[in-house]
Amino acid sequence: MKIFTSILVLLALALIVFNITLLDFKNPFQGDSMVAFIGIAASFCAVLILLIFRISKRIEEKMNDNR
Repeated sequence: MKIFTSILVLLALALIVFNITLLDFKNPFQGDSMVAFIGIAASFCAVLILLIFRISKRIEEKMNDNR
């Protein structure tokens, strides 16, 4: 499970980098730049969710080890 979440985090980070390249800094809220901002926000949320999931699994393993 750890490898799977690591791969997904890397893919989300790659999408963030890709969407940063699509930004037009002169008109950041028009056209493709708005789509890029939405993509960056969605990828950032995905990274946070995956990291929270990984931490919760680690806590679950520690709770099961103490029984």
